[in-house]
Amino acid sequence: MIILDGGTGTLIQALGAPMHGDTWCADANLTHPEIVREAHRQYLAAGAEVLIANTYATSPLLFNDIGRDADVGRIDAAAVALAREASGGSVPVAGSFSVMRPGIPGSDRSHMLRQWPEAEARRLFADKAAGLVEAGADVIAMEMMRDGDYSVWATEAAVATGLPVWIGIAVEEDDDGRIIGFGRPNWTLDSFVGRLVACAPAMVSVMHSAPPVTTRALAVVRQHWRGSLGAYAESGYFAMPDWQFVDIIPEDEYADLAKHWAEAFDLAMIGGCCGIGPSHIAALRAAFPASG
Repeated sequence: MIILDGGTGTLIQALGAPMHGDTWCADANLTHPEIVREAHRQYLAAGAEVLIANTYATSPLLFNDIGRDADVGRIDAAAVALAREASGGSVPVAGSFSVMRPGIPGSDRSHMLRQWPEAEARRLFADKAAGLVEAGADVIAMEMMRDGDYSVWATEAAVATGLPVWIGIAVEEDDDGRIIGFGRPNWTLDSFVGRLVACAPAMVSVMHSAPPVTTRALAVVRQHWRGSLGAYAESGYFAMPDWQFVDIIPEDEYADLAKHWAEAFDLAMIGGCCGIGPSHIAALRAAFPASG
């Protein structure tokens, strides 16, 4: 079992770095590098075997919308370097790649009216992927993949680099109990998971999804994907630009749930997303002792 780290951006916030009103935790790589480094160190101390660099929020869609295309590669290079410095090269570093859009202040929703022509979106995604390669990422972690259009185009750009690609699918339940892409109610999980796994990733995970929904989603993904499967749930909620550490799942409860997921779905990797911190990762390490 691979033990992944927990929520990077949320731990950076908890350690005192202010969150930017437009770019959330992205600029902390430049303004508060010591805090970003410390976040990675805490996850390593808890037993994480992979670090995800703080590059989720440098979404090429978000940065394009605010006129900062040129900053994506620079921030990503700093983020990967900070993760590498924290570990001293002792563990792999994954570069997070998202399709995050401008957020609505005080909400966990995004502005969805802005659309990009497919050719333009693919160009932006190719630039982001190339930047993660240049930064020295060992793996590209596609995070919060939630639809059959932008998420697929971004994943295809990552796969084209030749680096191993991990797909992280984020879902929620709608009022009718359907499992839908997070913030993409027109895409049910069943309607887009096949398109994502067709990209031939090295691993697929259900991530940034509430623990009960994660259980349901893992069952659906397993119907489409027989390869390596992972899970890293979230706890709390987002009110742009800050994570709300409310009703966080207790560490022992999360570890017990992880053991259930591992047995029921034959997991290869377990970790945490937003709101899941070093103490949760330590509980996972204890629940899944290293095998020598």
